[in-house]
Amino acid sequence: MILLQTASGSGMSSLIMFAMIFVVMYFFMIRPQIRKQKKENAYRLSLKKGDSVVTIGGIHGKIIDIKKDTFIIEVHGGSQLKIEKSGVSMGERVEPIKK
Repeated sequence: MILLQTASGSGMSSLIMFAMIFVVMYFFMIRPQIRKQKKENAYRLSLKKGDSVVTIGGIHGKIIDIKKDTFIIEVHGGSQLKIEKSGVSMGERVEPIKK
């Protein structure tokens, strides 16, 4: 009889522990990541023609055209590159390219 009571109690305590671990993971890992994604999306939506950007690959350029999912940027030497909006780094805004 005592063994049955301990077995049922340990099942409930392990369930509570799993729930606690999930709650901790949510508040320390998942929620901050969601916040960061929202901030990055807002930054990318705020970009406009003429803004200077840096891609996640380290390419510096100036936005010359905006499409639905892409930017056309002009890099040093007048070359134009088509990049995904998700490829723009959210770092600080950089100074415009001087010709």
